[in-house]
Amino acid sequence: MTRWRICGVDEAGRGPLAGPVYAACVMLKPYSKITGLADSKQLSSTRRERLASEIKSCALAWAIASASVEEIDRINILQATLLAMKRAVESLAMEPAEVLVDGLHCPQLKYPTRAIVKGDQRIPEIMAASILAKTARDAEMLILHRHFPQYGFDRHKGYPTLQHLVALQIFGVSEIHRRSFAPVKVLIQS
Repeated sequence: MTRWRICGVDEAGRGPLAGPVYAACVMLKPYSKITGLADSKQLSSTRRERLASEIKSCALAWAIASASVEEIDRINILQATLLAMKRAVESLAMEPAEVLVDGLHCPQLKYPTRAIVKGDQRIPEIMAASILAKTARDAEMLILHRHFPQYGFDRHKGYPTLQHLVALQIFGVSEIHRRSFAPVKVLIQS
């Protein structure tokens, strides 16, 4: 099967307590071979950065988008993730023939779209999207760390680690924390 104009889509940042959720989409050139593609969670940050650069330089098309903390709190994390995915696909420089989305849910798009469970482990376009979404979100969390160093976003990227939960207890909830997420909501209500 030729992979002409297949668009892979994945997200990064559904589970953290802070920061936006990101999504990326990638259309690889037919028969292209990027050595080392894998689910972004299986790669070191150095390897992800190298692959992200290679993906951007040799992909047929790619795009990255996000949904804000305010959007996450207003419409919930699943809907915000789907919104980020929709924004990414709709900002592509060329139209895909088919969109393959990692997971169980698909954004509403005008293109044929399929959800593929564990697609980030099997489909090169989704693996590439996984890497772009993760590196973009990590970069954003490093920027946010400069504004809110007390929370340690440079280390945990907003995930609910013990260090992050302790920092929330000490410093309280910041403007970039997701108020609809249980550990943050509990602090606001107490």
